[in-house]
Amino acid sequence: MNDFQRVLDTTERHLLTLRTAGVRFLSVQAETMSQLSGPPPVREIPTSLETPATVQIESPPESLSPPPSENLATDMAALRERAGACLKCPHLVKSRKNVVFGVGDIHAQLMFVGEAPGADEDAQGEPFVGAAGQLLTRIIKTMGLSRETVYIANILKCRPDTPGQSSGNRKPTGDEMKTCLPYLLAQIDLIRPKVLVALGVTAIEGLLGAGGGIGRLRGHFQTFRDIPLMPTFHPAYLLRNQALTEKRKVWEDMLKVMEKLQMPISEKQQGYFLQP
Repeated sequence: MNDFQRVLDTTERHLLTLRTAGVRFLSVQAETMSQLSGPPPVREIPTSLETPATVQIESPPESLSPPPSENLATDMAALRERAGACLKCPHLVKSRKNVVFGVGDIHAQLMFVGEAPGADEDAQGEPFVGAAGQLLTRIIKTMGLSRETVYIANILKCRPDTPGQSSGNRKPTGDEMKTCLPYLLAQIDLIRPKVLVALGVTAIEGLLGAGGGIGRLRGHFQTFRDIPLMPTFHPAYLLRNQALTEKRKVWEDMLKVMEKLQMPISEKQQGYFLQP
């Protein structure tokens, strides 16, 4: 994030805080308005330090969450409104039907983070409602929880556009993830869950900046913003691969999550998806 963008985001957060507090009008000097109407400042960058063509996921940008108020619901509603009006990715704005903000309990102890909305999610404005979402819902219920008692969100709030395709999805680009990630970070900062679950390699890349596949991280707790984070397979992977061994891997990850949350684990739950 460059200096200009950092100042812009800080200003937006401050204005959002003022609006939440009931402020509706501000006095602005004519000189300030004149400066704001011009193009953003351009800083020359030495050739040796130019950004490479291949985008790498770096450390996550700062959160967009305003200073916490005494009303979490108000803060989250303000963040939802801001995300819903976001125009930072014109190509995604042009193709989206809905901004898919998130769903669930804003006081949840457990938060799931996926990749990006698909066609079903884009149509309904809710994350994980397609086939993969139905499987995630079953996993959550098997843990003894429900969609209403956890929180579910994505790295991207808009469906990645697929020009020339009538169906299918594509992976978000690095630039798209870096642009949208502050909204997710704000959600995490407001909710402060006790455990995060990253579903699939894209969610892991977006949160941890880790590439090279999911195998070396899956099943091992990481730390993100001082919160334990469990990387695991995306439910869509389990739809493609029905092997009991793969289902068991994900379930063992969920058992570790339940243990971290100090949830009771029955003998029946311990035995799910074991080879006969």
